[in-house]
Amino acid sequence: MDIPHGTEEAALAQPTRARIFAFLVGHRGAASTDEIARALDLHPNGVRRHLDRLAEAGLLERRRSRGERGRPGDRWLVAAGARPGGDRPHAYADLARWLARAIPATADREREIEEAGREIGRELAPAEVGDPAETFTAAFAALGFQPVLDVKADGSFSCRLANCPYRDSARENAAIICTLHRGITAGLLSTIAPTAELVRFESHDPDDADCMVDVGAGRGD
Repeated sequence: MDIPHGTEEAALAQPTRARIFAFLVGHRGAASTDEIARALDLHPNGVRRHLDRLAEAGLLERRRSRGERGRPGDRWLVAAGARPGGDRPHAYADLARWLARAIPATADREREIEEAGREIGRELAPAEVGDPAETFTAAFAALGFQPVLDVKADGSFSCRLANCPYRDSARENAAIICTLHRGITAGLLSTIAPTAELVRFESHDPDDADCMVDVGAGRGD
């Protein structure tokens, strides 16, 4: 059974239509039906039906242009008033990349960035803290790092971060993004385990991930 159409949310609930819309968002311009079909390895006839639904829902605009041999053809682009998900559009990922590119990685700036990260990390700490290692891991899991926890007998622990959710920004300016992340890590740790010590923060290529965080056991009172 197909998803009812007529609204933006319903239109994007269908997986193929969501892929088509995402392609056009990334394309940043008009594309023909055949171009979309080739890019997504779909049949043009099926793509055409999905494009009609997306246009009907107000997500896409159709423009007529001269195709091969002078025949008119449709070109599609994201509608100016599109509200995917029923809300105004946002571009957090793009903004983060652009900001990363714009910030120079000087020593003074990195100190400022790390301190800002510490403040953010303190804000990320949950109101109720249980086991520090589990709380720490849960916070990083919620941020998308896919942490793998290893708790030692002495209470210290390590986290291998199997994913870098900031990889697009880190490609632009790894020094700034990783410094911010180190600050976030230290700030979070200072709140959930004030006596613990951030022993190691080892960043790797964002596409490979596997960054390492080692936390020393808390000191006794």
